[in-house]
Amino acid sequence: MVTEGVEVKVERIYRLDSESALKGFADISVAGSFIIKGLRIVAGKKGLFVGMPQEQGRDGKWYNRVHLVNESLKEKLADMVLSAFEE
Repeated sequence: MVTEGVEVKVERIYRLDSESALKGFADISVAGSFIIKGLRIVAGKKGLFVGMPQEQGRDGKWYNRVHLVNESLKEKLADMVLSAFEE
């Protein structure tokens, strides 16, 4: 998929068989140049959503490792990952 002039492709979907809210993970490639691993697919109160990869800080809190500043791109990316997850 090309969005905002950047080619983005879902490289891998990993589904989890569990009763937890975490339903799976996705890896995406951006512009054929780098891969972002560990996007989270989570079941929330309003349905599935995509969360960015996180890591736990020394303070015990979780922090996003990737931040998308363009809301339009963020929504398109989430739609693309969820479509691949639901196939």
